[in-house]
Amino acid sequence: MAFFKHEKAMVHPGAKIGEGTRCWANTNIQDGAVIGAGCNICDGSFVEKGAVVGNHVTIKHHVSVFDGVTIEDDVFIGSNIAFINDRYPRSNRKDNWTLEKTKICHGATIGTNSVIMCGITIGSYAVVGAGSVVTKNVEPYTIVCGNPAKLMGHACFCGRKLNQYYKCVCGAQYKLDKAGLKKINE
Repeated sequence: MAFFKHEKAMVHPGAKIGEGTRCWANTNIQDGAVIGAGCNICDGSFVEKGAVVGNHVTIKHHVSVFDGVTIEDDVFIGSNIAFINDRYPRSNRKDNWTLEKTKICHGATIGTNSVIMCGITIGSYAVVGAGSVVTKNVEPYTIVCGNPAKLMGHACFCGRKLNQYYKCVCGAQYKLDKAGLKKINE
C-alpha cells in the first residue's frame, strides 16, 4: 500500500489514491474517487465518487468533497467546508438534476466553515476567508470574504495580502491589468 490508511478510515477498493497520501480516522473515500500523491485527508472527511483531488492537497476535518468537485494541486481546504453540487436540492428527486462542476485551482486556500456554491471556479492562489459564502467565480490571486463573498484585496503567491502598490512583505511585486494580477519580479 503506497498510502497511509488509519485503522478507522474507510477506503473503498475502487478509490485511486496516490503515494504518500494519508487518510485519517473516520474518513470515507468512495469507489471512483481520485486523490493524488502527498495529500492529507483529515478526520471525518468524505470524498465521493467522481471527485478529483490533486497532489499535495490538505483537506482538514469534516469536509465533504462531492461528485463534480475538482481540487487541483497544492490547495488548502479548511475544516468544515461545505461544497454544494446541487443548486436545487430535493429529497424526492431521483435522476432529474444537473451536476454543476466546481473547480478549485492550483494553490488556492479556502478558510474554515466556508460554503462553496456549485458551478464556480476559485482561481489559482486565491484566498477565501473563513466563514465566507462563495456564490460567484473568484479570480486568481484575489482575497474574498463575507456573505456573499466580496473582493477584499489581492494575495501573493505566499498567501499574504498585497499592499495598495501590489507589493508583499515577502518581496514579491505584482501588477494589475485587464488580464489580471501578474508577478513582475522573481
